Amino acid sequence: MNIHHLELFYYVARHGGISRAVRNMPYGIQQPAVSSQMLLLEQDLGTRLFERQPFQLSREGEELYAFVRPFFEGLDGVAARLRQRSAPLLRLGAAEFVLRDYLPAVMAPLQARHPGLQLGLRSGLTPELVTALQERAIDLALTPLEGKPPARVRVQRLVRLPLALLVPKASKLKSAAELWKRDRITEPLIGLPEQENISRIFQRGLKRLWVDWPLAIEASSLDLIGQYVANGYGIGVTLNTPEVARSAAVRLLPLPDFEPVEIAAMWFGEPTPLLQTMLEETQRFVARQWPQWQCH
Repeated sequence: MNIHHLELFYYVARHGGISRAVRNMPYGIQQPAVSSQMLLLEQDLGTRLFERQPFQLSREGEELYAFVRPFFEGLDGVAARLRQRSAPLLRLGAAEFVLRDYLPAVMAPLQARHPGLQLGLRSGLTPELVTALQERAIDLALTPLEGKPPARVRVQRLVRLPLALLVPKASKLKSAAELWKRDRITEPLIGLPEQENISRIFQRGLKRLWVDWPLAIEASSLDLIGQYVANGYGIGVTLNTPEVARSAAVRLLPLPDFEPVEIAAMWFGEPTPLLQTMLEETQRFVARQWPQWQCH
């Protein structure tokens, strides 16, 4: 038997059908691919494992599910125990500025408690980090969250950071409201890709103000937005934190009437003791750094 076919069958049986299994698998796979591989498994075994509509396991399907279920449900626990016996490893994904400006303060007490701790760090935008989490390439993602999290992903909401515009230091603008009064904004808008939460929230705020200001320059990180603004390429949309405006060549214009961006920790399954400690240290850091914006 093909072990991958057995894994797919496990998810189909667990979630009660092929379409539901596809929505809940920890990695991406198309429904036709699962259907075809279930047919191959049934051909290999010479028996029908389940009825499709409505879904129901056959007697043989029940027997096979009872056999494979303990193995696949125990994989995460075994992996966690094996990692803990060796040097503890924490694989973390977050935005570049989070890893640079905030992670050292979070990790210091964690490394004191786990002297042999190894870190695996990955920077990226929200879609990239969610995909890495679903593929189990990282253990924890610290990233903006909007709407419902992906299936089977656990979430701990941490902080709601306000938005701001980033302008060159020499700009005559005193507030963002001066822009909204114009008939047309001529400065190019610099921001993260349109599918990113920060950009979507900003555009929703513009829509409420009846302001049309499409993204002109796409940047891959908040750091790059700051560099583009400092070089005079336009006005950037960013988060209203002092660390974002590190350059003396730029300054922030708050956006108090716009929705804040919610930053959350995301992971799969029950957190290991190491991951639980990381979550606790992250919450303590947020309480010290942004008590006014902390999620409760």
